[in-house]
Amino acid sequence: MIRIFAVTDDLELIKDIPMDRLSDPNIKWYWVDFDSPEEEEVKLLKTYFNFHPLAIEDCLHFLQRPKLDHYEGYDFFVLHTLNQSSLMPEEVDVFVGHNFIVTFHLTSSVEIGFIQKRLFEDRTILSKGAKYIYYLIMDKIVDEFFPSVYQMEDELNEIEAKDADQNLIEDVYEIRKKLLRLRRTIFPMRELLYRILNSENLIIPKEERIYFMDIYDHLLKLSEMIESNREMTADIRDSYLSINSDRMNTIMKTLTVMTSVFVPLTFIASIYGMNFEYMPELNWHLGYFGVLTVMLVVGSIMLIGLWSKGWFK
Repeated sequence: MIRIFAVTDDLELIKDIPMDRLSDPNIKWYWVDFDSPEEEEVKLLKTYFNFHPLAIEDCLHFLQRPKLDHYEGYDFFVLHTLNQSSLMPEEVDVFVGHNFIVTFHLTSSVEIGFIQKRLFEDRTILSKGAKYIYYLIMDKIVDEFFPSVYQMEDELNEIEAKDADQNLIEDVYEIRKKLLRLRRTIFPMRELLYRILNSENLIIPKEERIYFMDIYDHLLKLSEMIESNREMTADIRDSYLSINSDRMNTIMKTLTVMTSVFVPLTFIASIYGMNFEYMPELNWHLGYFGVLTVMLVVGSIMLIGLWSKGWFK
């Protein structure tokens, strides 16, 4: 599907006009959106717009890293949107010229649809041209990153308030995976904004530069939030491992105390449990009670010794 928006010199917005009218003298600027295009529509990138074959190839071969390429008469951008359900990136390609913007995406884009609606709701946009539309698209894409990052942060705060157990740790590892997916989308977009702001070939007017600086600041904030949340997951994981290690040490200490006490008692019992015929103590009338007394004394001495060394603290 191809959607076409054209703005006349009188700032009149015309929707879905024939493509051959885009070159009319009264057209100030226009936006052509390729939304899940068919094969015949894709050919227009070459036959009508005469875009560079490498740029067209980048449009058709997913998933390219966010980037900026300069061509004669226009700039080519690869942007990543975020699929809110899978947290996986989806590509949106943008061609920006002096009086036109062409967007290309193989799947429907919520961000693109939102900006198209704004064209009809905010008439001041019409006077600002194609580059401002590109800014609005990128700004909306970055704004859509925030809900997922905030959700991860809220989930981590809830987990941190609870006692760590196996189920919670599994949730932490799942959140850590999601943060990694977000990181792989947001960090390349941050690098792209840095290139846009520092590119010598892409001349951004001073009054427009502040808008892109604002997007870059948002991406910096998102990057810091992701790194902070990843550190939080690491802290929760380390705390869980430390608690488990402490519990294991306590259990091992208890077993060691029990073993230390019962080893000499077992030794005494094993001696008198042998079936030799000539054992003088077996004929002693008080032998049974004597052995029990010895075992009680030995056990008490072991417990007192372990207590004095701090094993029961």
